[in-house]
Amino acid sequence: MGREGALIGQLHRVVNDIEHAWSCKRLLVVGDVMLDKYIWGEVGRISPEAPVPVVRGVRQEAKPGGAANVAMNLSRLGAKASVVGITGGDESEALLFASLKASGIEPHFVTSNEFPTITKARILSGSQQMLRLDFEKLGSIEQAALDKLLETALALLPETDALVLSDYAKGAVTPALCRALIAAARQRNIPVLVDPKGRDYAHYRGATTICPNLGELALALRLDTSDLDALLAAAEQTVKDLDIEFLTATLSEKGIALVRPGNRYVAPAQARQVFDVSGAGDTVIAVLALSLASGLQPETAVQLANIAAGIVVGKVGTVPVEKHELLAALSPQIALHAEDKVLTRGELARRVASWKANGERVVFANGCFDLLHIGHITLLEQARRVGDRLIVAINSDASVNCLKGPTRPIVSQAERARVLAALASVDAVIIFDEPTPLEVIVAVRPDVIVKGGDYEADSVVGAAEVRSWGGEVTIVPLVEGYSTTRLIEKGAGR
Repeated sequence: MGREGALIGQLHRVVNDIEHAWSCKRLLVVGDVMLDKYIWGEVGRISPEAPVPVVRGVRQEAKPGGAANVAMNLSRLGAKASVVGITGGDESEALLFASLKASGIEPHFVTSNEFPTITKARILSGSQQMLRLDFEKLGSIEQAALDKLLETALALLPETDALVLSDYAKGAVTPALCRALIAAARQRNIPVLVDPKGRDYAHYRGATTICPNLGELALALRLDTSDLDALLAAAEQTVKDLDIEFLTATLSEKGIALVRPGNRYVAPAQARQVFDVSGAGDTVIAVLALSLASGLQPETAVQLANIAAGIVVGKVGTVPVEKHELLAALSPQIALHAEDKVLTRGELARRVASWKANGERVVFANGCFDLLHIGHITLLEQARRVGDRLIVAINSDASVNCLKGPTRPIVSQAERARVLAALASVDAVIIFDEPTPLEVIVAVRPDVIVKGGDYEADSVVGAAEVRSWGGEVTIVPLVEGYSTTRLIEKGAGR
């Protein structure tokens, strides 16, 4: 299988990592933390004082930015994240701290009396950014604060599954800090990912990967952005010179490049409408970090990061990608792989939570589905039309045996589940051992239960329960002349 198929080849593992394993990972982000402020307004006229638009402010909000936004992305993807940075002991620090804590992130701030918390204020009209104001003090941060920053980061490192150095060239990520943290992480086999700045990458030597964008890579290699082949060739040499495992470069509309000596791969960009690229690099490095912490291959990690970047550029502002959005973006690939649709009860609950987080309407159908026939197919197609996602729960072999007698089922539960999962109308299949699917229904709380026309709505298992949480029961007509019993009789020559 080629590298283009790396994600598809590991799809089952990738989905399991996103749904389950990522929540067990601890990641540490060290770097330049910031507060991003947004002022949303409407433009109705030009100022009489100067040829500029007058923005009538409607609302405003503040969000974590810089290294803090990387931590936000990690948290929204399910990981346990800590962030270490320098702040100014001011109102912006308090807002940033509160926002991170509210998102389940552990902030470890080192207060500098000389440098205020970096704050970027953006003025927007509709989905377009009109102006940005940066509040920051330029210059070197005092050594005492830098020493405390390194001490704090080193203390947190032993419990970390991956380390991200988020360098925005604001003074926190010094060459000394990089060298010390990279050396300490390598001793513990902890992956180190660097979001770099500047012309000199020497102090990132020994990291697992460095993740520049196209402009940053061209600046560091002293080449033009228009000659991508020359850039990637020079990047191969950089990987050797800096003793890193690979270099990951975001190439804007061209996608993401993974570069090793004598080996390069470009994952094409996902076609989406672009509203705002701010924060896309933070999303990419967060997904890469979680992927490497989970042991995924770099090619798979890059493809997954590429999908995440495609989601985040469709948003306005530095808005982290959500776990359910990433899973939703993988849905087309999952639909083509039936084995990834046969789920345990826990896996199904997590999948349903992602669907509902995306505002999707979940439909539930159940049965033995022994010897699948056109009546079954029609029922499932009609069930899928009343919602966005269809779960099919099937009786286990033991359950069918109790219901239908010792000669049934004809087809085993594993085969029945696999065949049903191959249907385009079906999004998930689960096998249950109980006589009825009530426990599954209560666990996943579908919006609709669908049964065939030989049932009355009030007699359907789970009807009372689904109605109690605002759902409904839908009865669809049966296709006359088709049944499993009739197929068995026909096969026996009766």
